Amino acid sequence: MCPSAAPLAGFRLLVVEDDYHIASELGLVLGQAGAVVIGPHPDAESALAALARERPDGAVLDIHLGPGITAYPVADRLEQMGVPYLFATGNVLRPQDPMLRGRPYLEKPVSDRLLVRSLAQLLAAGEAVPPGR
Repeated sequence: MCPSAAPLAGFRLLVVEDDYHIASELGLVLGQAGAVVIGPHPDAESALAALARERPDGAVLDIHLGPGITAYPVADRLEQMGVPYLFATGNVLRPQDPMLRGRPYLEKPVSDRLLVRSLAQLLAAGEAVPPGR
């Protein structure tokens, strides 16, 4: 597969999404773009447990993971680890926390092409290099 056909080849990406169908679709799209998907995780607790075991190259986070539950604890941990991430969410209000305001934000439904392109740009800007490159 040529690099343009697999723009996320070798990158390990954490996915945090509580909707089973959307999570499955994200996993499929990212896998087809060459990424190794960590998850998807339906809640912050399982995502944080995964982060305790391994360091991803990047992440895709839904903001709302159920009534009154957010992915902000995961975003905080990713910040501490220096891992680039973006939000892909149906939440029409941008995060109010100043630390999160500058993060890339894609409103659902997100086209596959836009998601992959946004992640590739995010990883390039963070100078993340997948193993073996």
